[in-house]
Amino acid sequence: MQKLFRWASKWWPGLIPLAVMWGFAAWNNTLPVEADLSARSSAALKDTVLDKTRITVDGRDVSLAADAFSEEGRRDAVMAVETVPGVRVVDDRTRLVPEAKPFVWNAERDVVRVTLSGSAPLPSMKGRLTEAARKEVGGVEVADQMGLARGAPPRFEAAAMLLLDQIGRLKDGKITITDTKVNLSGMARDLGGREAIAAALKNLPEGFSIAANEIKAPPYIFQAYKDPVAATVTLTGYVPDNNVHAAIATSASRKFFTEKVVDNLKASIGAPGSFNTAVVAALGALSRLSTGTLVVSDREVKLSGDALYESAANDIRAGLGKDFPKNWQYKPEITVKPAAGPVDGTVCQQLFSELLNKGKIRFATRRADIDPDSAGILDHLIETALRCPTTNIEVAGHTDADGEDSVNQALSEKRAQAVIDYLVKAGLPASRFTAVGHGSTQPVAGNDTDDGKAQNRRIEFLVR
Repeated sequence: MQKLFRWASKWWPGLIPLAVMWGFAAWNNTLPVEADLSARSSAALKDTVLDKTRITVDGRDVSLAADAFSEEGRRDAVMAVETVPGVRVVDDRTRLVPEAKPFVWNAERDVVRVTLSGSAPLPSMKGRLTEAARKEVGGVEVADQMGLARGAPPRFEAAAMLLLDQIGRLKDGKITITDTKVNLSGMARDLGGREAIAAALKNLPEGFSIAANEIKAPPYIFQAYKDPVAATVTLTGYVPDNNVHAAIATSASRKFFTEKVVDNLKASIGAPGSFNTAVVAALGALSRLSTGTLVVSDREVKLSGDALYESAANDIRAGLGKDFPKNWQYKPEITVKPAAGPVDGTVCQQLFSELLNKGKIRFATRRADIDPDSAGILDHLIETALRCPTTNIEVAGHTDADGEDSVNQALSEKRAQAVIDYLVKAGLPASRFTAVGHGSTQPVAGNDTDDGKAQNRRIEFLVR
C-alpha cells in the first residue's frame, strides 16, 4: 500500500497540466463552433423582418432576441434558427412590436426643417418615407422622429407617399394620418398650391378620406411703384388671367401719362372677387401722386405717397374707398409733396404745353364727362397753375371733324368748361379761367385717319 501511495504521488502532479491543456483545447474548439452557429443563424434570418435582433450562442444552444412585426413573422424567425444545422435548442426571446391604437403618422414643416413623427409599420418603410421627404424638399433638413409600431391600415405607405409629395407645396404646415383619416393644415408656398394639393388628395388610396383640409392660400398680392426719378411705374405680383392682365396694363398706360409702365405681372389663380375693379381704381389714385406705392393684398388696399397739392390729398384719402367693391378695405397714407417755387407766365405756359404733349384729357365719347383716367394729368395741370397764381388761363376745347359743326362747337365749349369746373373744385379761383370752344376749326392733324382725329380731339391751356 505504501508503495502504491508513493507511486501515485509521483504521477498525480502531472495530471494538472494535462487537465489545463484539455480544457484549453475544448474551449479553443468551442469558439469556432459558436461563431459558426451565430453566423449561420444570422444568415437564416436575412429574409425575415425584425428589429433589434440579438443572437447569442452557448455551445450549440442559441438565444434569439428580436422585435417582430407580426406573429407569423415572429414564428418564422424562430423556426429559421431552429432549422440551422448544429443548433440544438433555441431560447425564444422574441416579442411583438407594440401596436399603436390609433395608428398616427405626421409630417410637419416649418421654416427650417421637415419633421416626420408618429409611427411607421416597418424599418424599411421608415427609411423610404424619410428618403421621399428629403427628395421632395431638397436641401431642407429632414428630422426622422418616427417610431415603429404595428397597426398600420392597408395601403398606408401609398397614402403617406402621396402626402409627402405635397409637403413641398407648403410654406409651413402639418399633415397627419390617423388610421385612415387625413388632416392637413398650414399655408401653401405659392398661389395655386392649395388647389394643387386639393387635386392631389383625390388620388388617396382606397379606404382613406380627408377629415379636414385647412391649407390656406398665401396672400394674393398686386403691387405698383411709381418712381418719379426713373419715370417708371413698375407692376409686380399676380393677376387672375391674361384678359385681366391686358385690361390692367391698358388702364395703367392711360393713367400714367409721363411714366413708362414696367409690367412684371404673372397670371395665377386665387384672386379675390372684383379684383380687377379694385386694382383699376387704386391705380387711378396712384396716378395722382408724385411718388407712391400701391399694395393690394387679398381684399386690402394700401396706398402711400405724396399728393401734388393739399386738396388732392384730401380727395384721395376720402374718395377712393367709394370706388372699391364691398368688403374691401382701403388704408391711405397720403402726404403732400412740398410745393415747388413760383414761376412767371412764360414758364407756366411751357409747363402746360409739356404736360399736354405727354398726355391728354379724355372724355366720354361725344360727351363732356371727363374720363377718370385723366385725373393724373389734371392734378399735374392744377399743380402748375398753383405755381403761377397771378396769370389768367384760357382753356380751349377742340374736336375732330366728325359730325355737324354746330354740335362740335357746343361739345368743345362744354368740355372746356368741364375742365375749368374740375380746376375750381380743386380750389383754384374761377376768375382766372375762361372756357373757349373751337369745334373742329383748328385741326393739328388730318381728319382722314383715326390717329389724326385723336390728335384733333384735345384741350389746350393758354396763358393770357
